[in-house]
Parts: sequence; C-alpha cells; structure tokens
Amino acid sequence: YDKCCSTQLIDGDGTINVSGIESFMKEVKLGECGLSYAVVSIMGPQSSGKSTLLNNLFSTNFREMDAFKGRSQTTKGIWMAKCVGIEPCTLVMDLEGTDGRERGEDDTAFEKQSALFALAISDIVLINMWCHDIGREQAANKPLLKTVFQVMMRLFSPRKTTLLFVIRDKTKTPLENLEPVLREDIQKIWDSVPKPEAHKETPLSDFFIVEVVALSSFEEKEDLFKEQVVNLRNRFQHSIAPGGLAGDRRGVVPASGFSFSAQEIWKIIKENKDLDLPAHKVMVATVRCEEIANEKHDLFASNKDWCELKEAVQSGPISGFGKNLNSLLTTCLSEYDAEANYFDEGVRSAKQKQLQEKLLQLVQPAFQAALGHVRSRVFDKFKEAFDKALNGGEGFSSAANTCVESCMTRFDEGFADVVIEVANWDASKVREKLRRDVDTHVSSVRATKMSELVSSYEEKLKEALSAPAETLLDGASKDTWPSIRKLLNIETQSAVSGFSAELARYDTEEETKKSMIMALEDYAKGMIEAKAREEAGRVLIRMKDRFLTLFSHDSDSMPRIWTGKEDIRAITKSSRSECLKLLSVMAVIRLADADDIYDIEKTLTVALADSSSDSGKDNSITTLDPLASSTWDQVPTSKTLITPVQCKSLWRKFKMETEYTVSQAISAQEANNRSNNWLPPPWAIVALLILGFNEFMTVLRNPLYLGVIFVGYLFMKSLWVQLDIAGEFQNGALPGIISLSSKFVPTIMNLMKKLAEEGQGTAGNDDSRNSSKSYERPVPSGRVTSSRASSGVTSLGNRTDSTEYTSPLKDE
Repeated sequence: YDKCCSTQLIDGDGTINVSGIESFMKEVKLGECGLSYAVVSIMGPQSSGKSTLLNNLFSTNFREMDAFKGRSQTTKGIWMAKCVGIEPCTLVMDLEGTDGRERGEDDTAFEKQSALFALAISDIVLINMWCHDIGREQAANKPLLKTVFQVMMRLFSPRKTTLLFVIRDKTKTPLENLEPVLREDIQKIWDSVPKPEAHKETPLSDFFIVEVVALSSFEEKEDLFKEQVVNLRNRFQHSIAPGGLAGDRRGVVPASGFSFSAQEIWKIIKENKDLDLPAHKVMVATVRCEEIANEKHDLFASNKDWCELKEAVQSGPISGFGKNLNSLLTTCLSEYDAEANYFDEGVRSAKQKQLQEKLLQLVQPAFQAALGHVRSRVFDKFKEAFDKALNGGEGFSSAANTCVESCMTRFDEGFADVVIEVANWDASKVREKLRRDVDTHVSSVRATKMSELVSSYEEKLKEALSAPAETLLDGASKDTWPSIRKLLNIETQSAVSGFSAELARYDTEEETKKSMIMALEDYAKGMIEAKAREEAGRVLIRMKDRFLTLFSHDSDSMPRIWTGKEDIRAITKSSRSECLKLLSVMAVIRLADADDIYDIEKTLTVALADSSSDSGKDNSITTLDPLASSTWDQVPTSKTLITPVQCKSLWRKFKMETEYTVSQAISAQEANNRSNNWLPPPWAIVALLILGFNEFMTVLRNPLYLGVIFVGYLFMKSLWVQLDIAGEFQNGALPGIISLSSKFVPTIMNLMKKLAEEGQGTAGNDDSRNSSKSYERPVPSGRVTSSRASSGVTSLGNRTDSTEYTSPLKDE
C-alpha cells in the first residue's frame, strides 16, 4: 500500500514553494509518468469538510478541522498530495476555503487567483457545497461559482474541465430532484457572468462537463458516508481513459514539466495577466525541451565512450568510427525523445533538431579528423602504388588511371566507415580536394619524369655532340661545318626518335609533344652554337697552335731542323694560310645547308693574306677595306661568331705573336750556315799558298819541323775537341768567346797532365819490353818517340768523357 506524500504548493502569502514541489515530484516520481497522470482540486466554503472528504476519498493526510475546538481556518494557501491507490498517478490539491474571516478583505483576490490556478492545471475540480444551499438566492456557493465562471473567461481557449459538484449532508430529498435545481442555479449564474464578445452566446457545456454527486453527513451517517465515498473513489480509477471522469486532455502538460508549468501559471496569475493556456503549453514545452536537450548534450559531452573515441581519433584512424559515434548519437537523441515525448510536437521537434545540431557541432572536429586520416592514408597508399607501378615498368598513363580509380574507390570505402548517418554529411568537398591532390601529384610526377627524360636526352646529345664538334672545329677545314651538320642531324634524329617513343608513355598532348621535340632540337643546335662560340673565344690560341704545328713540323709531322735549305718565307705563308682558313671557319655559324654561300675565307684572304703583297704596290688609289664593318655581308648577326673588325684585330695579334717564331727560325738558319762555313775564303787560301811558298819549302828541307808541326797539329786538334769550339760558336760569336775564355786554361792544364802521365807509362813499358825481348831488332829512338807521342796526343784528343772536364758555363 502506497505511502501518502504531500506538500504545501502555495503558502498563505501567495508564494509558491519551488523547492517543495521539486522534492515532491522526485519523491512521487512524477517525471516518469509522461501524460499518464491527472490533477484533481477541491474548492468550497471554509470548514465545509473539504480536507475530510479528500482524506477519505484518496487516503491523503491533509489537516482536518477539530470540531471540538470550533470552526476556524484549517487549510492555508494550496496543498498538494498524491492519491493513494489510484491509477494512473493522480495529484490532488486542497485549496484554502472561501468566505474565511481570517483573510478579511483579501479574501476575494486570493480566491480568484487560487480558483484560476486550479482551473488552469486541474483535470477535475470538486465543488464542495451544502445540500441546504441548493435553490437559495443567498447560498454560500453562489459567490464561489461566480468566481469560477469569471476567471474562466481569463483562460484563452481553455480546455474543457470537469466540474464535480459534491453535495454534502444530503437530506431525504432524492438526488434526482436536487440535480435539476442545482443545474438551473448553475446556468443562471453562467448567464449572469459578463463574457467577452466572442463567448457571449457560448453555452456552459463548451467550457465545462458538469457532474453531480451527493454524500450523506460524515458526522451523522459515517458508515453510509464512507460507502458512498468508496463508490465515488472508483470513478477516479483510470479517470484519463476515454469516457473517464477527466474531461479534455488536449492541453495537458507532460509530467516532467508540471513543476515549471505550475510556477509559470502562478506567476502570470499573480501579475494579474490573462492566462493563455495554449501559449503557456508551448512555453512550458519550450523550456522543458530545452532543459532536456541541454541535459542530454552535457551527458553526451561527458560520456566516457565519446571521450575515449575523441581522444583516439586525434592520434590515428579508428576502425568503425562512424558506426560507434552514430550509435552514441542515436542513443542520446532517443533518450531526449523519450523524455520530451509528451510535450508539444512542434517544440519537441525543433529542440531535437537544435540538440542534434549541437551534438553534430560537438563531434564534427572528430569526424573531420577521422576523415582527414582516411584522406591521408588513401593519398599515401596512392603515391606508394603509383611509384611501384612506374618502377615496375607500367606505362605512365595506364598506371595513373588505375591508381587514381583505386584511390577514389578506397576513399569511398573509408568514408563509409567514418560516415555518421544521423549527420548526413557530404564528403564531396574532401573527395574533390583529394582528387585535386591526386591530380596535382600525378602532374608533378609527370613533370618530374619528363624533366628527367629531357635531361637524360640532353645529356646524351651533349655527350654525342660536344667532343666531336670540338674536334671538328679544332681541325677547321672546308668540310668542318658540313660534317658538324651531318653529325647534328644524325644525333638529333636518333635522340628525337627515342624521345618521342618515351613521350608516348606519358599521354602528352600532341601540341605539347611537338613543342618538347622542338625544344630538344633547339637544345642540340644551341649546344653546337655554344661550343662554336666557346671555340671562337679561343680562336687566337687555336691559330697560334696550328701555326706552330705547321711551321715547326714537316709534311711527315717530324720536327723541322733549320739546315739552311728550307724556304722559311714559303713555309710561313703556307702556315698562315691554314690559320686564315681556321679563322674563316670560326667566323660564322653554318648549321643550315644554305649557310655554305657565306664565302668568308675569300674575304679574309683578300683583306689579310694579300695585304703584304699589295703593300709594295702603288697606294695612290684608296680601296675600301672589306673588314671595316661589324657585320658580314648577308650574314645574320645571330650566326656571327667573329665580326670582320674582330677578325682583323685577331689577325694582327696573331702575326705579332708568331713573328718571334719566324725570326727564331731565321736566326737558327743563319747560325747553321755560319757554323758550316768556318774555312777562310778561297782567295785567302791561294794567297797563303803564294806568300807561304818559301816557308813550305823550308819545312820540306828540314824533317824535324814536320814532326814539330805534326805534334802541334795533334795538340790543337785535341784542344778543339775538348773545348767544343764549333758547338760554342753556334750560339753566337760573343757567347762562344766568353765560354772558351773561361775554360781554355783548365783545358790546357788537363792536357799537359795527361801527356805527363802517358809519358811515364810509356817509359816503364819500354824498360820491361827491352829486358824481356832482347832478341828484337833495335829501332831508332827518335822514330819510336815520335810515334808514341803522336799516339798519346791523338788518344788524349779523342777523349771527350765528361768526367775528365766539365765546363761550368755549359752546365749552367
């Protein structure tokens, strides 16, 4: 059996007990009832037994009047209790009695306020009245009914309320006779109450369901009274069911909003404002639904599963993220719907939408993070697969199309794993950004690969053209530029052929392909031109090297020895002519067949090579210098490597720098001629024979002179060989004299020393030979001595060993 629970809702001063009603609702678990609850209130004169009736009817514990202490005010303000044993949950309010002497002049005001409050929140209103007041003009219940009907006019579009008139202390008059009189009195009071224009003709039945019940006296017939109360109690069972005692339920407030609704209604009543119940219902629904929504939002924000999911998604992808989060959101919204189910549908739906938006706003960063992980993972896998396909030799276009399609499919699968169904979010922007990133990466890889391809073919062209072109330009001749053109065409065609085949793998547009091929061809030409300009900058060095090679070597490439027989002038002219050809070849670029018409060599030959022969002619007629210009005739500036003026300047420098070599050759030739012509002239020889005839005859008459002359000859010959007189004078007369003067005396001393040593060795040999070979025939001593002396001098003269004597000047 349920325990009764009661509280004072509004005290005697008209102050609503907020904390009391909140505690009461929690204790009776009113919030769980939804719309399955009913509110009953009772009004009537003071000390008419209202509390006694309610305690007996609903097993409540309202304070009752003590009859032995006299009649006085028992209930102050409005009290509320839960009916015991009544289904569904039924709340009953005991209102302060009317016509009480304790309240005095304020009686009417509080009476109207409490009556309006009871009508606004009650489904059933009990009107407690005395039986003997029926039919009386000055009955105690007439002011009460007027008050009820008057305040009803202040309820805008009121719901239909059941008025249950409880006739107390019924007499022997049957109820069937009392009820018509009572209804007639009620109708008269209704008709007499002032009404708004809109309700002047409105019948009472549009506002109220009038029910009448009679009870015997509690004091005189207590048993009968209790029996009748039991019967009446049964009528309150399931009062909200169709056909039940409660009337219209359209304006009922859900149980969870009852406290707030009661507070707001009393506030409006206290401010003496008209009470718009439909608007109040919407207002209560708005406040309560918003409270419920905020509560659910806060619960979701602090939900352990959500917090763990939010933390985990920041560090990496989570499998089943969308499914888990969608489950949490659905649960939260379902809980909101369960609590706000009985409030106004429009308000409930609007607040649910707001709650959903707030929840989605709360989870959106996590969703974006999860989607970002999907995008990053898919993009990384795309790059990995794309690089692997390219490294595996698959065609670029085929690999790109396959990998892009696989990437977008993988993204769609990943999005399906993180999508939140209740959000209905669109990932098209993220998908489009991924596609842009993928296309950008493909374009970047294509550009990189094509750049590498272009660089590789440019490097091949450089290797194929650079060294051969340099060699051809170094050995400049009339076939140089045709050979370079042939080389350029062959290597360019080979490179373009391979390059075109490679470009086909990258699905390039035809126009782009043509432009790249043209760029490769231009690179080849540009490289040849650059090499030609580089060689043109070194043309003076090349000319000097060629001149020295041709001038210093014969046709067999052997070094020339200037013996005096060579025609230095002819050799110089021929060498300079070849250098002039080199200059003419390097002056202009000839990469086109039509460029062969440029006869630069003829112009240079006329202007430079023939200038020396023309110098001796009559210069009275002034001729125009063909090299006095900065451009060649009919040659574009872009093809000019060396201008005519530069050619003239280079030729002048070339001649100046090669004149020394020519002069050295001439000097060497003259020195050689002098070294070969050391004998005196023939006339001097004839003069010597004629003038020296007497001395010659004297020598013939005296043989001793011949021996002395012969010995002197041998000594002079040995001295000639030792001093290397011919070699010393090859470098000139003065250097030879200086060199000979420095080593003449040491050479004489060395020869004398050698003669002495030879003489001693010869004497010793003669002694031993004479003793051992006494049988030999004796030879005259003068002849032997002469012979040996001659042999010794000759031997000494023939020795040129450097260990014997080394000239200091020659070493230097």
